[in-house]
Amino acid sequence: MTGARPTFRHGLQEVADGVYAYLQPDGGWGWSNASLVTSGRTALLIDTLFDLKLTAAMLAEMAPLLGADGIETVVNTHANGDHCWGNQLLRSATIVASNGTAEEMRDGMQPGQLAAIKADPKAFGPPGAFLAQVFAPFDFGDITVIPPSVTFERELRLHVGLRELRLVAVGPAHTLGDTLAWLPAERVLFTGDIVFNGSHPIVWNGPFSNWRAALDLIVKLDPEVVVPGHGPVTDVNGALTMRRYFDELTAEVRRRFDAGQAVGEAGMDITLEGFEHWGESERLAANVEQLYREFGGEPSAPAMAMAVAMARRAASPNS
Repeated sequence: MTGARPTFRHGLQEVADGVYAYLQPDGGWGWSNASLVTSGRTALLIDTLFDLKLTAAMLAEMAPLLGADGIETVVNTHANGDHCWGNQLLRSATIVASNGTAEEMRDGMQPGQLAAIKADPKAFGPPGAFLAQVFAPFDFGDITVIPPSVTFERELRLHVGLRELRLVAVGPAHTLGDTLAWLPAERVLFTGDIVFNGSHPIVWNGPFSNWRAALDLIVKLDPEVVVPGHGPVTDVNGALTMRRYFDELTAEVRRRFDAGQAVGEAGMDITLEGFEHWGESERLAANVEQLYREFGGEPSAPAMAMAVAMARRAASPNS
């Protein structure tokens, strides 16, 4: 598995009759995907974007595809801001998310915190400059986080006109409340950040076993089309590739942990053969941090501790 990071076109891509992915190259930090499911008069949106300007531009591009009732439902696949901070532009819609996502939207990172980091990076120590740089393209001002009005524990079936959409909560994994959205008749799966295509994933929450189980579920569903949380549209091979990534990562980090290598050292020099072209390699340092904690029976690392590890690796001339 060699080659350059995949390239793809910005904007709407029809992936099934009346079903669209909205893609944002290059799929790196904050450049997430969303999706639109239409049926007759109504439509459902899967995820909003990181800020209001980006979300408004997406909704304008989608407008000609909408029926008389417009977007009546929004599903948030998880609580990271690049998948839900545009919710306020759809206040009239019913917003649906898992219980874990609702909890994390309330208690997790807020727009004001990222705005403060961008305004004064030095005040936040070593990770401040790194976070300010990767989030420089986004405007976190005037964002009000709008939580879901409908929540569910493990599974929920929705209808978009005559279409059935099945929601399956598979977190905690990437985040506390990750959700897959599955159109069984069309065999189209929307994975949120359970699948990254072309960039290293990041395990904010874990455990790793849950993420791998979610990938196993995707393989079992055998979708014809997979819309990942970041990167170009793929198929079931996107999940198979992610599963191989986690298997190789876990094995390599376990070897280092058992040998007594310091976590900071492991996070700086680890590479995975075949994934050298994937973007955001600094996330390897965060994933190493999480695996060391998991192997040692410790709780997940706080987000800022992971940011410190990533900042160190990003600043290395060999990264």
